[in-house]
Amino acid sequence: ILDFGSQYTHLIATRIRRLGAYSEILEPNSASVELLKPYNGIILSGGPASVYEVSAPTVDLKIFKLDIPILGICYGHQLITHLLGGKVEPGKGSGSEFGKAEITIKKPKRLFSNFQMNGKIQVWMSHGDQVTKLPEGFEILASSSDDRYSAVGDLKRNIYGFQFHPEVTH
Repeated sequence: ILDFGSQYTHLIATRIRRLGAYSEILEPNSASVELLKPYNGIILSGGPASVYEVSAPTVDLKIFKLDIPILGICYGHQLITHLLGGKVEPGKGSGSEFGKAEITIKKPKRLFSNFQMNGKIQVWMSHGDQVTKLPEGFEILASSSDDRYSAVGDLKRNIYGFQFHPEVTH
């Protein structure tokens, strides 16, 4: 897990460990591509920054060529979008979401393969910025009434982004 300052990073690690998988929390600026090669997957956590700010924390673009699954959560989702050619903007009006939200499954594939088409899931949102354009190769997997890009993925490269926090269960 690359920690971008989320209040939930340790909760992500706990949830992964409870599933029986080993996890480590690393600082993004210390996580070289060489260091990340042996891992089976990478999670980019949330965080308080905005990806379009000059001093925003980031990762080396080479991680997207490691051929391992990558999941971005909240800020991580926005960072993946930003780095791979999509667009992230400040949320206007209903573009911000805080608290419980409901997403609708648009493509019951991969991470959502256990859900029905148009199935509803209650999730926890906490964002002021929002994705407004996807990078090439990405598709919408789930949407909320306020966020078209609540869950997205590039199924060929195994790269995913969730605007919501799957680690939060309340």
